[in-house]
This record gives sequence, structure tokens and C-alpha cells, in this order.
Amino acid sequence: MNNVMKAVLAMTIMGSTVTAAIADDVVNKTAFAKTTTVKQALSMKDDSKVQIKGYVVKSVGDEKYQFRDSTGTINVEIDDELWQGKPVSAKTPVTIVGEVDIDYKPAKRVEIDVDEVRFN
Repeated sequence: MNNVMKAVLAMTIMGSTVTAAIADDVVNKTAFAKTTTVKQALSMKDDSKVQIKGYVVKSVGDEKYQFRDSTGTINVEIDDELWQGKPVSAKTPVTIVGEVDIDYKPAKRVEIDVDEVRFN
């Protein structure tokens, strides 16, 4: 294989990798495009991706909070750094992006493991 053919092959492979990475990023972003309600999140499967809009109404201890929208309440786990140093009250509207976390012991418990907090 001559040098020109090797260069074309290398560029084709790199282009395919970049295209796949961009497509994957688009798929990941569209997975969160639709907002889920708390009521819907409570009935979803473990590890389901969710985006919910509402209010963090109180702390329940150790990076766990109670989140409320018009359909109900759910506990959420938010790492301290996700707050971005911004003050939040029960009247601050936020969008939470994360995934459903279900624990069955000792009893079924559903919460959201938060990946991102967006301030509306």
C-alpha cells in the first residue's frame, strides 16, 4: 500500500470515529430531551434516564434531598459539586438530569441519582 492510500485510509478511519462520537453525543442528549414527571419516574425501571423539572424542597441528609413537581415528591441524591456554588431554596425552579435508582432492601425505594442540576 503506498503512502497516499495509507493517508486516505487513516483519514477515513478517523472521520468515522469522529462521526460515531458525534452521533453518540446526539443520542445521549436526545435521551434527556423529554421531561419526565415525578409520578412517571416512580414507575420507571432501574437505571432509566430522566429529566425532571420542579423544586428541591428540603434536605433529608447526606447529599439527599426531597424533590417536588406538580405530580408528587421523590428523593434525589445530588453530589455537592453539582450545585455549582449557587444558593437554592424551595422556590428555586431547577431541572434535574439523572437516572432512576431502585433499591429493594429492606423495602422498595425509588430515588433519582442526579448527574446534572440546571438552574431555570
